[in-house]
Amino acid sequence: MFLLRRLLTLLVVPLVAAATLTTAGSTATAHPTTPFPSRIALPDGYTPEGLTIGRGTTVYVGSVGNGAVWRGDLRTGRGSVLIPGAPGREKAGLKLDSRGRLWTADFSAGAASVHDGETGAQLAHYQFTDEPGSIVNDLVITGRAVYFTDSARPVLYVVPLLPGGRLPAAGAARALPLSGPAATPDAFNNGIVALPDGDLLVAQMLTGRLVRVDPRTGASSVFDLGGYSVDRADGLVLRGHTLYVIRNLTNVVAVVGLNAGYTAGVVRREITSPALRSPATGDLLGSSLYVVNGRFDIEPGPDVDYDIVRLPA
Repeated sequence: MFLLRRLLTLLVVPLVAAATLTTAGSTATAHPTTPFPSRIALPDGYTPEGLTIGRGTTVYVGSVGNGAVWRGDLRTGRGSVLIPGAPGREKAGLKLDSRGRLWTADFSAGAASVHDGETGAQLAHYQFTDEPGSIVNDLVITGRAVYFTDSARPVLYVVPLLPGGRLPAAGAARALPLSGPAATPDAFNNGIVALPDGDLLVAQMLTGRLVRVDPRTGASSVFDLGGYSVDRADGLVLRGHTLYVIRNLTNVVAVVGLNAGYTAGVVRREITSPALRSPATGDLLGSSLYVVNGRFDIEPGPDVDYDIVRLPA
């Protein structure tokens, strides 16, 4: 909980001035042709952070407060806790792979876990570091490895996958030191996605930048957004040439059009809505973007309400 409070402190410092852009307001109301709810309530006091959509309409949400994972149905809005909370296993980012395995960034534990997406049973655990203060925050799964950001250290953690996507032994995980802008002190490296050429794109919450990282060397460069600041960038969602940058305390999702070579992007619009309350991460299903409200602007507590909201993508 100490690290969670530290994170909240970082989030609520005065916001960096962002580049001027005409905002296209959007609401999270349900389309009349679909039965999917526009809002899904999570358990009170849940303190969510990571969200990923699995098979069909299944959604998973991790708790950065107690380490639980909630599984629900986006069509009905109903769900329950799949993985009970455990001390020292707070869940930040999470992703489901093609084999139905749920990978979780274990936040202050300096580790990651892999669970069966159906039963919740733990399949593997990878301890990256025992260094106090590490914040294993988000992840991306590629065909060769799973990469994790650490918001407090200039490294990525790498879990190389075996042929056929099989899980490696616990000792196979390694740290990849970063260089260049990705290693900027106190940048708070956060969300991460993989580009088609194999490079990684990492959001820096406190610099307002995206950085491109070579996963072989850790070398990096600033990604060109035409001067637009992604201050408070948290989760990233990539579909084709469209990148969604979820900017938590600003209550904005920046929709970025990437060029043919994925070397630069232009912000096409900003999604805003009264339903956004410090959104943390999200995922796409059809024409909808689902985001989870982390509510980082208030003190966590057992009576605080949290939810998932649906936005037009």
